[in-house]
Amino acid sequence: MIRFPWKFAATAALFVNLLPAGTGARAQANAFMPATSAAVPGNESDDRADQAYERGVRALDQKQWDKAIQSFDEVVRLKGNRADGALYYKAYAQNKQGARSEALQTLESLRKSYPESRWLEEAKALDLEIRQASGQPVSPETESDEDLKLMALNSLQNSEPERAVPILERILQGNQSRKMKERALFVLAQSESSRAREVLAKVARGNANPDLQLKALNYLGLFGGKESRQLLAEIYASSNDAGAKRAILRSYMVAGDKPQLLAAARNEKSLDLRKEAIRQLGVLDASEELWELYQKESEPEVKESILHALFIGGNTDRMIEVARNDKDEKLRLMAIHWLGVMDAPKTADVLVSIYENTRDPSIRNQVIQGLFVQDNAKALISLARKETDLSMKKAIVSKLSIMDSKEAREYLLEIINK
Repeated sequence: MIRFPWKFAATAALFVNLLPAGTGARAQANAFMPATSAAVPGNESDDRADQAYERGVRALDQKQWDKAIQSFDEVVRLKGNRADGALYYKAYAQNKQGARSEALQTLESLRKSYPESRWLEEAKALDLEIRQASGQPVSPETESDEDLKLMALNSLQNSEPERAVPILERILQGNQSRKMKERALFVLAQSESSRAREVLAKVARGNANPDLQLKALNYLGLFGGKESRQLLAEIYASSNDAGAKRAILRSYMVAGDKPQLLAAARNEKSLDLRKEAIRQLGVLDASEELWELYQKESEPEVKESILHALFIGGNTDRMIEVARNDKDEKLRLMAIHWLGVMDAPKTADVLVSIYENTRDPSIRNQVIQGLFVQDNAKALISLARKETDLSMKKAIVSKLSIMDSKEAREYLLEIINK
């Protein structure tokens, strides 16, 4: 039986990015969706573009310039929503290779294709650096040099923050590597200096490239207190950037801010952002708040998201209530599915009871699937022995035939020998 450490995976994913390369691995968990669910995955082209973008930035961190360029070319070809950032980083990688002419052409493509891009300021700085360079190829900075600089700055931040903050601010405003800027932002985020908080707030409000803004929003959730949560709320209320708002919702989760998540789940106009807020409430195990939302909600797709969040929070009792009593069959099917995945001790008896008290083939088939996911051969055999509907009995036997169970094999032999 597969179990999903939802709460740990959701939080750990935020911390992995803070560590130097080679110190951790990203955790992912995929949940099964019932065949009847109306949940729709993200746009395939956008997903591929996002994956290519992430491959590109990882390659930058490892100074694999050719791989980075290939990945960013794919993002541009797919016309993903981060294509402007991909062009900037492609030019950055080309410059590191010493291909200055190609880098300048890429920057020109960025200016022409995305005249309103927030990457243009950094593109100008990179353009100037390339044009001022000598006739020799530009040598990439070594990773160890950057690490030593940040170690020294971190030490200085602890002892003399008034000296460290201006240096860190210049790094953020200059044409340092993405990794260097993110590390500088990380040092600032842990500072108690009022000036450091001001700089972090400026980046979080969007006075930097989009990637740094998302990092700053994450750090406000990780390291901030009441003032940081208030700043996140202000940015959320004033922003029209869905990516920034999604990052804020995740920061609310890290900060344990249920009220702000609940407000977004109730009032956000964007359906996708409402669903994101609901998902984060599930990670926080805000079961009562989610159940209150469920009872008042009329949009089926949102109710499905709430059920998923209740599953993430492990609320078996509410899932049983929906599986038994909800008037919407699709939601009942979804709840039955989650009961099968949850594998709580009492869910098997509930699933059997639901099966025995309905003649609806869709409900019964979903129960069979749930018991199969639980690897519960005993319950399936019990249902098969009592079943008089041949099609249902075949459905049960079909599941038993592919289970690695001694009880299942013995029952199949019993059928053969009749």
